[in-house]
Amino acid sequence: MSFYAKYGKRIFDLCLTVPAFIILSPVMGMTAVLVAVKLGRPVLFTQKRPGYHERIFRMYKFRSMTDERDEDGELLPDEVRLTSFGKKLRSSSLDELPELLNILKGDMSLVGPRPLLVQYLPLYNAQQRKRHEVKPGITGLAQINGRNRITWEEKFSYDVQYVENISWKEDIRILAETVLTVFKREGINSENSATMEDFTGTPEEEAKG
Repeated sequence: MSFYAKYGKRIFDLCLTVPAFIILSPVMGMTAVLVAVKLGRPVLFTQKRPGYHERIFRMYKFRSMTDERDEDGELLPDEVRLTSFGKKLRSSSLDELPELLNILKGDMSLVGPRPLLVQYLPLYNAQQRKRHEVKPGITGLAQINGRNRITWEEKFSYDVQYVENISWKEDIRILAETVLTVFKREGINSENSATMEDFTGTPEEEAKG
C-alpha cells in the first residue's frame, strides 16, 4: 500500500469530516426532526455491514422507509415503504449524513467502495473480494459512474479499480464529482426498481470473461 493509502487517507478523512460534521450539524438536526415527523422513530437506520478486511461494523443512516408490514408481519416491498419524503432524502443524499459518525469512529472513509450487506460476503469471487482491502466509503468510483443504474459486476469492477489505484488526487476528484452527481440527482434508482436489486452472485461465464 502507498503511504497515502496506509496513513494519509485517515488524516485526509479527519481534516474534511470534522469541520463538515460541525457545519452540517444543523442540517442533520433538522433532517432528524423531519424524519421523526414523517416516518416516525427511530430516526436512524442502523445495519451491520462488512468493512475493512470484512470486519463487521454498524452503519448509520437516516431512515427513508416506513415499517409497514403485511398481515403475516412481513415488511412490505421497498417500493411500498419508500415514501415521497424518503425518495427526496435519498435523491439529496441527506440520508447518508449520519455516516460521518462512522468516519469519525474509523469504520469508514469518505471515499471507498460502498459497504454492502453481510449476506453478500459468500457470493463474491476472488476479484470482487478485493473491495474489502480498504475501508468502505460514503462515495466511491462506482457512485460517480452510474450509482444504482449500473450492474453489480460494473460496480465491483469500479471498486477494485479504486482499490488498486488509491491516491489523494483521485479521492479529491471523486468527492468533487460526487457533489455534481448529487446536485444532478443521477443514478438514484436502478432501471427496474426503487432500490438496487439484490446481488445473487456473478454468473460463472461473466466471472471468467
